Amino acid sequence: MKIGFTRSDFPAGFLFGAATAAYQIEGTSFGNCGPSHWDSFAATPGNVVGGDDGAVACEHYLRFAEDLDLLSTNDFDAYRFSVSWPRIMPEGRGAVNVQGLDFYDRLVDAMLERGLKPYLTLYHWDLPSALADVGGWRNRDVASWFADFARVVMQRVGDRIAATATLNEPWCIAWLSHFLGIHAPGLRDIRAAARAMHHVLLAHGTALEAMRADGHRNLGIVLNLQYAEPGAVGDAHAKAALLEDGIFNRWFLDGLFHGTYPDDVLAGLEPHLPTGWEKDMATISRPMDWLGINYYTRRRVLNDPNALWPHQADAPPVLPVTDMGWEVYPDGLYSFLIRVHRDFSKGLPIFVTENGMANADVMENGSVWDPQRIEFLNLHFDAVRRAIRDGVPVGGYFVWSLLDNYEWALGYSKRFGMVYVDYETQKRTPKASFNALAAAIRRSR
Repeated sequence: MKIGFTRSDFPAGFLFGAATAAYQIEGTSFGNCGPSHWDSFAATPGNVVGGDDGAVACEHYLRFAEDLDLLSTNDFDAYRFSVSWPRIMPEGRGAVNVQGLDFYDRLVDAMLERGLKPYLTLYHWDLPSALADVGGWRNRDVASWFADFARVVMQRVGDRIAATATLNEPWCIAWLSHFLGIHAPGLRDIRAAARAMHHVLLAHGTALEAMRADGHRNLGIVLNLQYAEPGAVGDAHAKAALLEDGIFNRWFLDGLFHGTYPDDVLAGLEPHLPTGWEKDMATISRPMDWLGINYYTRRRVLNDPNALWPHQADAPPVLPVTDMGWEVYPDGLYSFLIRVHRDFSKGLPIFVTENGMANADVMENGSVWDPQRIEFLNLHFDAVRRAIRDGVPVGGYFVWSLLDNYEWALGYSKRFGMVYVDYETQKRTPKASFNALAAAIRRSR
């Protein structure tokens, strides 16, 4: 089974890349890394499948050269990675761990030596425990703490970075983790969620201002967007889907690009927002240089009149699903690219910074055959091609993920990687999907 496109089917300069995140692959037991709220969350019974944590993960801290070679020898253009806040500043503030900064210095140099463009994400969910102790994303001061951290990182590696994202998936940082309680810190508290929803954007804007003041350019943010659709016929279900779109998508898009929050979401969250939140919107909506979109699936939403706000329930999937139980819905990616370009970013370069699927991959006779992932990539790359043809300035596509890795609350039970990782031996084996994509994007020799 082959990928149904080649490099020449995309505009000149279009970037083909892969993405990872620090906590999911590096191994926090290496390099004097400080503790994060994910360590304590994982150590609490019932939070993570198997009680798994990121102490060893994929040993990327030790094996990064091998991992980068997989990309560079197969003609990938770029690598999206994140830095670990507790690895660099174990207390979240103050003293810097020189070993941590040295590691990322070596990592960036290794990318450049291999011809890979470094796409940096400053925060991908591993908040230092010391900051969690004083409220974390509920505390307004997190904005200045994060800006200080961003300055430390960029002072060391910013001169060699192709593009920098402040935060990865603010919906996950705030709502999934403080309202639904599924990710660290595992809260189910509407006041905590409302404040996190605001402070995460304030941290973005504050860090953006700090980095701009230091002369850094090509700065953006990465949003995860999820298509919301009524799960049944009726006005109440349509309204429930619209509210889901507001919480998941418009809160962040409106805040960043319009300097406002959507009224339907404010109806539920405004009583819990910090006093004077409106004064922060000018900082939150500072101009960016690019936008990253992570896209995986859609949610079919039902109105549940017996539930508290936001009065929602899930309709069962009607399309084929991945190993996560998520529907495969590539039209949602096309729709978001069109919508974001038209209604929000208006000409700003857009990158698909994550797209991929979990599959029940099995090693057989030294290889992994994953045709489901090949088909998934075909469908979603085609959605991007359609959007480009319709005028959306999509600059690149980063597959999630390069490696099988620590999948947060699901531990090591789900495999998103194009490269199979044997967690006992740490041996890497490119899957059929990796080889197919490499063949499709191979440059002329």
